[in-house]
Amino acid sequence: MNISKHISDVDPDWSREYKSLFSWNPSRSLLASIRSYQKYKNSPLFFFVRKLAVLRHCFWSIVTGADIPINSKIGGGLMMPHPNGIVIHPNAVIGPNCLIFQQVTIGTIDGSTEPVIEGHVDIGAGAKILGSVRVGAHARIGANAVVLIDVPAGRTAVGIPARIKS
Repeated sequence: MNISKHISDVDPDWSREYKSLFSWNPSRSLLASIRSYQKYKNSPLFFFVRKLAVLRHCFWSIVTGADIPINSKIGGGLMMPHPNGIVIHPNAVIGPNCLIFQQVTIGTIDGSTEPVIEGHVDIGAGAKILGSVRVGAHARIGANAVVLIDVPAGRTAVGIPARIKS
């Protein structure tokens, strides 16, 4: 039985991002700073809260070594067990309940549009997802794969360049 199919690709599981107030969890702290900024970004009453969120984001970006823009389109429930070296394009779309390991790059090539990662996608360490790519829900990207083509839902992409496996 495939347990991973029971995780929703639509409804975010916010418990995956939860962190207690004084616990040391850099990846979840980075996500909390992004969520805080996005929550108050259009409110003139919360000017100082936004500035504090930006400072927190800068601090946690340095600690984690991740380059995740504060305006990223990230669905809830994102997990980054080892956030070092993660680079995400500012316009890339990441669905809910995804899992991203270290050294992953999600970006564009030669002026193409940004990648779209649907819900509950697991991306292995060192993977590169580049260009106008859509990765379907419940898909898996193997470690060090270079994805330049669309990955259908529930399938696995491995290799350089990535090939689709069943």
